[in-house]
Amino acid sequence: MELRPYQQEARESIQRQWEGGVRRTLLVLPTGCGKTIVFSKVTEDRVKKGERVLVLAHRGELLDQAADKLEKSTGLKCATEKAEQTSIGSWYRVVVGSVQTMMREKRLEQFSRDFFNTIIVDEAHHCISDSYQRVLQHFDSANVLGVTATPDRGDMRNLGSYFESLAYEYSLPKAIKEGYLSPIKAMTIPLKIDLSAVKQQSGDFSSGDLGTALDPYLEQIAQEMKRVAPDRKIVVFLPLVKTSQKFTGILNSLGYRAAEVNGDSEDRAQILADFDAGKYNVLCNSMLLTEGWDCPSVDCVVVLRPTKVRSLYSQMVGRGTRLYPGKTELLLLDFLWHTERHELCHPAHLIAENDEIAQVMTKQIEESGIALDLEAVEKQASEDVIAQREEALAKQLEEMKRRKRALVDPLQFEMSIQAEDLASYVPSFGWEMSPPSEKQLQTLEKLGIFPNQVDNAGKATKLLERLDKRRTEGLTTPKQIRFLEGRGFQHVGTWSFESAKKLIDRIAANGWRVPEGINPREYRGEIVTP
Repeated sequence: MELRPYQQEARESIQRQWEGGVRRTLLVLPTGCGKTIVFSKVTEDRVKKGERVLVLAHRGELLDQAADKLEKSTGLKCATEKAEQTSIGSWYRVVVGSVQTMMREKRLEQFSRDFFNTIIVDEAHHCISDSYQRVLQHFDSANVLGVTATPDRGDMRNLGSYFESLAYEYSLPKAIKEGYLSPIKAMTIPLKIDLSAVKQQSGDFSSGDLGTALDPYLEQIAQEMKRVAPDRKIVVFLPLVKTSQKFTGILNSLGYRAAEVNGDSEDRAQILADFDAGKYNVLCNSMLLTEGWDCPSVDCVVVLRPTKVRSLYSQMVGRGTRLYPGKTELLLLDFLWHTERHELCHPAHLIAENDEIAQVMTKQIEESGIALDLEAVEKQASEDVIAQREEALAKQLEEMKRRKRALVDPLQFEMSIQAEDLASYVPSFGWEMSPPSEKQLQTLEKLGIFPNQVDNAGKATKLLERLDKRRTEGLTTPKQIRFLEGRGFQHVGTWSFESAKKLIDRIAANGWRVPEGINPREYRGEIVTP
């Protein structure tokens, strides 16, 4: 099986991490981008080295899916550690294991601590739990790969307490732009749902309280769905089984062909197959279908289980992001959730670089009243946020001019090169949070960056990597940026090195004054697109 370019990059990057001595590393891929294929190929690489590999997951569907993809993509067959099934005595070098089974002391004792050389944790956002940690600590000499969909900073900081690095990340916007996932259109339904009385439980909203809070609104929600998505293939996520069942009845009374599945549904496989085949056009569930289920023809997702956890929100929306013939986009319906807290996930959080941009995006979507393309909204919101920052930066630069500092403030550099990822960077892993090394600070200063504003090793590393990349791409240096922007030129960070050099030479030849006929605010150097 030939991997997509980003899948091959991920595979190679993971191997480099382990070869470089980093034992616990993460792979972040959006739902629908083939994470199982990637870790199957990584497994194949390790087996070729003579290693034993354990693939660990918390649900039977995920284990079956992993075993199936492993065999189809690599030819490798697996043994299983689940309930009464055991791999003990098997000659297979790959084992798929249920964490609920593997965590048991009697089961773990049957394996020596060095039995597995590599462990792959599917849906790695679960791995901080005691059950996973019991297994991982037993095999504490193994290399570990955690695989997860795009987590938010809170998730990443939690994962950073166990994992040492991020081997590879492929973003949702990039996957959409490169044609591997469906574009997403978000629409806010003008229905104010009051969640202010809902309690919190384990850092998120209580499912029981959410079900009670939603009940009075179910009829109106169904009516709004019928208005904006009468002919879509829809998956609806709800907080409770009884709420899901009640909503299914309401939808059927409006003319939808709706079905409901839950953990106790004996005919679950048949219902899912019938939905896939088109017998039903709406599928309601109480958080059952967040992982391990695919139906690419889904073109509308309705999240009636509001959450503050971005990984969970991403999983729900991910049920509709896969490509399918004739499908032009995924319609994602959002609501005017009224809550005293403002940490709720909205469609904007799927692609926004930070909360500041997400808030601007959410406001634009809410005020429009129509379905808007998330990428287009994100572009506009980013420009608005950057414009606000630039206004604040202009004042800061005036103060810097008075100080006559010869180095570029990191914020000025980031804004000039339009690097939102640097401007919004937050350290996640332990090493990133530590202070920058003396060598890093000296190198930054030598390259023209004022180092006192860089307060952690992760930011220093990212800045140095970016500076090195810019040098190879022939882009402006921090000193050129400082000099020209100090004379009023705009976004010098996007210019080529040669273009900036020629202009500086002209200014020098003119007695260090901007030559007549050049307006710094309108002048544009040769812009390099990396």
